[in-house]
Amino acid sequence: MLKTVWSAAAIALLAASAFVLPMPGQHAAAQSAGMFVNAVDLDIVPAERDNYLAAIKENGAAAAREPGCRRFDILNLASDPNHFLLYEVYDNEAAFKAHRETEHFKKYAAATAKMVAKRDARPMSVIASNAQAK
Repeated sequence: MLKTVWSAAAIALLAASAFVLPMPGQHAAAQSAGMFVNAVDLDIVPAERDNYLAAIKENGAAAAREPGCRRFDILNLASDPNHFLLYEVYDNEAAFKAHRETEHFKKYAAATAKMVAKRDARPMSVIASNAQAK
């Protein structure tokens, strides 16, 4: 009887892992439960573009080393050199809130306050995250 219970448990575990583990040659999709995205559109004062880039690159690099930060992308609109999109992915909203309390974020926010002409932040929940295997 005990052997049957262990066999049933092993089968159940293997079946469950088939939905979580990638197949050979595939890249696992990020688990979306609780993941939090902060997407921020920014229009930068044209004369401040270079200064802004230096500040956001420093902040982004530091953020990417934080526990709970999965990525921090800085994107520039091809048709507008002064329009940026920040795409930040965190394990959860608590990790994002912790980022906002870091010294490097506070430094960035203070330094760039007058460089940003327009800011539109859009907090999002991740439904699915897919990536190609490398």
